[in-house]
Amino acid sequence: MITRRHLLGAAAALAAVEPALAQGFPDKPIRLIVPSASGGPTDIPARLLSQILPRLGQPAVVENRPGAGGAIGARAVATAVPDGLTLMVGNTSVLAVIPSVSASAGYDPMKNFAPVAKISESYQILVVHPSAPWKTVKELVDDAKQNPGKFNFAHTGAGGLPHLTGELFKASTGTNLVGVPYKSGGEALTAVLGSQVHATFEGVSILLPQIREGKVRALAITSRNRTPLAEGIPTMIEAGVPDYEVSTFYGVVAPAGTPPDIVSKLNSAINEGFTTDDMRLAMLRMGSQLSLGSPEAFASFMKAQGEKWRGVAEKANIKVE
Repeated sequence: MITRRHLLGAAAALAAVEPALAQGFPDKPIRLIVPSASGGPTDIPARLLSQILPRLGQPAVVENRPGAGGAIGARAVATAVPDGLTLMVGNTSVLAVIPSVSASAGYDPMKNFAPVAKISESYQILVVHPSAPWKTVKELVDDAKQNPGKFNFAHTGAGGLPHLTGELFKASTGTNLVGVPYKSGGEALTAVLGSQVHATFEGVSILLPQIREGKVRALAITSRNRTPLAEGIPTMIEAGVPDYEVSTFYGVVAPAGTPPDIVSKLNSAINEGFTTDDMRLAMLRMGSQLSLGSPEAFASFMKAQGEKWRGVAEKANIKVE
């Protein structure tokens, strides 16, 4: 938990930043904290970022800090010296979902971080087993309404993004699907493949190979508009679920109080670095499309995402301690 002592310490550290800034930033290696294990979806943008930031004149070192669903790494960055030398590469879960469902997260994204740059967005796909009778979302919804509580969906645990994605689907369609928790997305998908559950929401990169091989049937993707990440798959909105959108985003934040000119310099370097063809292709391979912009735009986006998922969690009475 971030205490008054932490905040006072950060304020004192900020006072010491100005002389360092006058001498030029960065004057030391930049730490990129990833609040998850090495090799995961959030780790990949960080590794790409570590190739971009050295253009500023110093190395960038990736440091994985997994634990507590990402909260451990987030707390470490929230209490770091706000000099731009410690950054976090976070995703939807860490920067919007966890603080919305857990009173013990120990950090507030809008109070404890300075948004630097949004990198990319990806989406989830609603899939069912190929033998299932539903060819469209409407067919599934109609069946679920006629048989409340009979159908279920697999997710990765209470309060996680796949869980809330399903809860938002239930609220948006007026259905009563039952959520079934599994330890990982892989296990949730295996449950669908084995017809142990009726459906699941999972990421594009994981599901596309299964869809192409005919092992699962895609009903809709959670993007607002059709995306080249999953050509041919209709959006939830097209499928008849009004205003339904779920984004898995990745972005960079610094400790709150980081000087605006440092934030601006980092933002410019990140935006410029990710717009090369090689970087764009690397992100596409991981099932994510670039979504770059200003720090202010990223701040507004983070705020809206936090409010959205807090509302979903409250309506579904989801609380994680």
